[in-house]
Amino acid sequence: QVQLVESGGGLVQAGGSLTLSCAASGRTLSGYTMGWFRQAPGKEREFVAGASWSGGTNYADFVKGRFTISRDNAKNTILLQMNSLKPEDTAIYSCAARSMSSVTMLDRAYDYWGQGTQVTVSS
Repeated sequence: QVQLVESGGGLVQAGGSLTLSCAASGRTLSGYTMGWFRQAPGKEREFVAGASWSGGTNYADFVKGRFTISRDNAKNTILLQMNSLKPEDTAIYSCAARSMSSVTMLDRAYDYWGQGTQVTVSS
């Protein structure tokens, strides 16, 4: 069993930056692929970024060049550095883990989820 806890959300002005952190416990993330998803009010959850255990990454088109996912396997933590934030980035951001080696944008492919952290970008 993997427990995931996100932190780092908050209120930021458009153009600003935030770094989200996801700490895992219960077992090592060795071999796990990690992902960040978000869900805005009234919208479906959507893939933001993912990182495989081997270091491969994938990003949604709407965050390419602005967000960076990274993982610290020694600390069992993944980060999401978010720059040039826009009001449309406002959402609850959740991290997820899947016990497979490849990144996928399908949320149903992930086995474990954190509770999420709110990110609000003001205009």
